[in-house]
Amino acid sequence: MSIMSATLPTTNRRALWAATFIAASVILSFGWSCALPLAGFAAVAALTSARREALLLTGVVWFANQAVGFLFLHYPTDAMTLFWGGALGVIALLSCESAGLLARRFPGFAGALAAFLAAFVVYESLILAVTAATGPGVDHFTAPVVTRLFLINLGAFVALLMLKAAGAAVANRDATKAFASRPI
Repeated sequence: MSIMSATLPTTNRRALWAATFIAASVILSFGWSCALPLAGFAAVAALTSARREALLLTGVVWFANQAVGFLFLHYPTDAMTLFWGGALGVIALLSCESAGLLARRFPGFAGALAAFLAAFVVYESLILAVTAATGPGVDHFTAPVVTRLFLINLGAFVALLMLKAAGAAVANRDATKAFASRPI
């Protein structure tokens, strides 16, 4: 028995990570609905998955948030709400892509930090641009509000990376046990 066969197959580990990621987004959607830390999710997806999977995960997180909003939190179904829902999806994907570009360019802690900062800056900049273009005004883009959003996203980013690390530690522990208990 090899070490790899003693642990969950790669496909199962990816599915478990995706399920954990999506469950976290659903839970956080009930608490933060419109302020779901999509930039934090996008950065973690870019750091923990291949490009295509990261974009898919980010899209599913956005979709789960929208589903919670419309099905349980009773978002209005007017044109502006629907427009913003779609815009948030596109912006989340662009945030994921920007995080992935920097994560691939800079390895390690520097890459993770750069990925998060890129995702957040792209996310908030595009929200600001769409807000300015659609006309409701940008008065709410104050330092305290943006700082609060930054901290929410940073908290989600750190928590998700800790979940991923905990899962990897458990998988490694199980693999080590399986390796140690195999007959010589």
